[in-house]
Amino acid sequence: MRISLKRFGQVLLLIAGLALFLGAGDETTRFNDLGHKLMCACGCRQVLLECNHVGCKYSDGMRAELMAAIQRGDNDSLTLQNFVQKYGPTVLAAPTTKGFDRVAWIMPYLALVLGITGTIVLVRIWRRRPAAAPSGLSVPAASPDFDEFRMRARRETEI
Repeated sequence: MRISLKRFGQVLLLIAGLALFLGAGDETTRFNDLGHKLMCACGCRQVLLECNHVGCKYSDGMRAELMAAIQRGDNDSLTLQNFVQKYGPTVLAAPTTKGFDRVAWIMPYLALVLGITGTIVLVRIWRRRPAAAPSGLSVPAASPDFDEFRMRARRETEI
């Protein structure tokens, strides 16, 4: 009985420790995740956490705003919406999957499929065409009209 009570206490202590330390580093992880979903507003076309411009007017302030939102306890979607409202939709590193932004996700795949299909159709059309005859064989050798022209060309080019 004493062993099982001791074992129960150890398991309870383990569960309490896991519950206590499971959220450790959560702010840092959320900061990194959200920071990589945002673009720097300075126009450098870099992810917010990777903007390395010296004296960038935007990146330090945006990072501070992001950390403040995380410390306030704002959820991820609210934080991203606040950034979109303040800096515009170009602040998002990837387009949303709603509305017209779906086109940004669909178009690369659609262009790839259309390109491959167009190439296959073009190759099939080219294969069905008859092969062109070599240029030397296209003129009949024994045609009377061409013989007359050949004789005339020989007479006029003789010296």
